[in-house]
Amino acid sequence: MKKKNFLSLPSAAILVFFSLAEAQQPAKIPRIGFIYSSRTPADTSPQFDAFTLRLRDLGYVEGKNILIERRHAEGRLDRMPALVNDLLQQQVDVIVATNNVVIQAAIKATKRIPIVMLSSVDPVVAGYVKSFAHPGGNIQLRINKGTY
Repeated sequence: MKKKNFLSLPSAAILVFFSLAEAQQPAKIPRIGFIYSSRTPADTSPQFDAFTLRLRDLGYVEGKNILIERRHAEGRLDRMPALVNDLLQQQVDVIVATNNVVIQAAIKATKRIPIVMLSSVDPVVAGYVKSFAHPGGNIQLRINKGTY
């Protein structure tokens, strides 16, 4: 599976959300909260690179018409709740969750801000959504060539 295909629908979901937000508040620059759990910062990861390249393909350039608040746990998964809460204090418009630990922390922290999953086990089995047809809550669920 190509990374561009994997990330295209979650990126599109973010853009639809931002298009709606722009229609309501034209002066506001959308803010994405991107949380990465590895030992290295998010902006050095292939996953982050693919994500930002896809946003650029869709006309969104960081620092120009979109802001990305990056957080990484430096490999310490116990830091996720604090990192999610920090993003909420920064008033991000959407949270991009890169793994199950981030998804769980984001679900516990907010029912209002959309959460876009970049990777996950089966989200229905994990209890993140009610069903594929009717996910409910604030999880943005998109299926793309067998991915969630």
